[in-house]
Amino acid sequence: MFVFILYLLVISTLSFIQIGYDKNLAKKNKSRISEKALLSFVFLGGTIGSGLAMLIFRHKTSKKSYLLKFWFIVLMQLLLTYFVYNYLLSK
Repeated sequence: MFVFILYLLVISTLSFIQIGYDKNLAKKNKSRISEKALLSFVFLGGTIGSGLAMLIFRHKTSKKSYLLKFWFIVLMQLLLTYFVYNYLLSK
């Protein structure tokens, strides 16, 4: 369990940094990090880091297509967590 929590902490930190860096690139009108790359980190468990970074840096908060994909991933993660906890770990 410790390893899993450590993994989530690392991937969330990387997600946070990635969103902040992309915001910096956007301000400088430079080549940006793709949405696919940003959402890959969310998918891999960086949901908390990405969500916090979106709020703190005010980045990707008005792009509806990105937000739709972000919240879809969050919903799938919540459903997966519910399933694992209730059907696999409770027995």
